Amino acid sequence: MGQRVGYQRVSTLDQNTARQLDGIQLDKVFTDKASGKDADRPELARASEYVREGDTLVVHSMDRLARNLEDLRRTVRELTGSGVKVEFVKESLTFAGDDSPMNTLLLSMLGAVAEFERSMILERQREGIAIAKAAGKYKGRKAALADEQVAELRVRLAQGESVTSLAKEFGISRQTVYNYAA
Repeated sequence: MGQRVGYQRVSTLDQNTARQLDGIQLDKVFTDKASGKDADRPELARASEYVREGDTLVVHSMDRLARNLEDLRRTVRELTGSGVKVEFVKESLTFAGDDSPMNTLLLSMLGAVAEFERSMILERQREGIAIAKAAGKYKGRKAALADEQVAELRVRLAQGESVTSLAKEFGISRQTVYNYAA
């Protein structure tokens, strides 16, 4: 009997994983705090490297493992191909690599529904923002830097200072430095 290894994911640093895998007996748990659309999920990679043949990777739901069908099917296929079972608690499904046509269909259908649901959320969000902007109620996110900081940043960039060092000093991303430079 192999280990039961949990994988949890929340989209932002301030979200809580408490409801995921609550009350489930696990030998080890890996937790990512990253968007599902982000392919760089270091804890999922660590979990995939950690699990061995005979182990079970336990995930709260399919949308916690992947946000699109292609990624979900690939991840499940790679894990089960290594002899690791993949168990989705919410959907009450377990995949072991010798899956029936019905399990394969369920994985594809439920994965597609999760991907569709994510697309609908994003569409509603965009529509809501557009309506709020039209009504003058949406101002966007607060600027990362004050006007005088932006002026200083631009001068220092023009003097040849590196984007990376300025980003560190101002506590912003390199992309934000580029945005202010534009």
